[in-house]
Amino acid sequence: MTRAETKEIEQPEESYSALYGKLKRRMKAAGLLDLQPAYYAYKLTEPLVMLAVGVAILFLANTFAIQLLAVLVLAPAYVLMGLVMHDAGHRQIFATPRQNDVVGLIYANLLLGTSISSWRTRHNEHHAHPNELDVDPTLEIPLWAWVTDQIEERKGLMRWVLRYQAYTFFPVLSLSGFFQSVAALRSVIVEKDMEYRFIQALALVVHFALYFGLLFYVMVWWQALIFFVIHFLITGLHLGLIFAPNHKGMPIVDPDHQMDFLYLQCLTSRNVRPSRAIDYLYGGLNYQIEHHLFPSMPRNNLSQARVICKAFCKEHNIPYYETGVIQSYREILTYMNDLGTHAAAS
Repeated sequence: MTRAETKEIEQPEESYSALYGKLKRRMKAAGLLDLQPAYYAYKLTEPLVMLAVGVAILFLANTFAIQLLAVLVLAPAYVLMGLVMHDAGHRQIFATPRQNDVVGLIYANLLLGTSISSWRTRHNEHHAHPNELDVDPTLEIPLWAWVTDQIEERKGLMRWVLRYQAYTFFPVLSLSGFFQSVAALRSVIVEKDMEYRFIQALALVVHFALYFGLLFYVMVWWQALIFFVIHFLITGLHLGLIFAPNHKGMPIVDPDHQMDFLYLQCLTSRNVRPSRAIDYLYGGLNYQIEHHLFPSMPRNNLSQARVICKAFCKEHNIPYYETGVIQSYREILTYMNDLGTHAAAS
């Protein structure tokens, strides 16, 4: 889809503002916006147990090959901590912002090595303007282009890279963990008016001191570096795979689109068809339409919200797109390849 084509996407004459209020009242009546303390007690504990198991393997293993098996526990643990950070950032876990911030500082900065406020700033901007060109920060990835205008802006080597952007999709996703940590370190150093700056900086220092201190204590230096790279690549790939299908390859709109909140969120979001395995691996983010419409909804209620939302959208002729997990990646890669072909021809 080119930028010219995105300008053709228009909301029907009808206003959807009142309809959103009606849909939200249905969600409230079903109790789907209520806090879920028992569920989150489990979700806060689960990654801590996995982290402890991974650390135990590192200490008890007597060969590097066995120590590498700890990645199979620590990478999922990091993903689960990232999902906790996400839910805390959306105020899903506790009633007050401060309580959620405490969870975010612990799971994001201290345990994961990223920054809750740095991530939340970008993520909230994305939620407010999903797939809006020049506004949504998730569209501003230098190695990728999502509209032809972005291709025209690139010169030389970067234009050449865009020809093959579909082939870089999975490798770049695997680097998302590195990008998050670099962004966190940059934020605590240069960001102005950063909340909890000292606490966030201290937590990051403690995280990396403990992480690399542990690795260099139980391994020789080259083994520690190999472990670090494998751990972060697997973690980044998993995180990228559950975030990318949400909007990549879906309609992109200009900032002056004039669409209502309800219509825009449904138009630009993609659901991945649920199952028990998908719900667990995606941390509820496969219900992207429902999550974008009600970001503070606890993730274990999203499956019920899907039933209500899907029927509501059908009733009112509102876009609602859902597909299988494999098809979601196929659509993204096809979209990227089509733009890569344009880059090669221009």
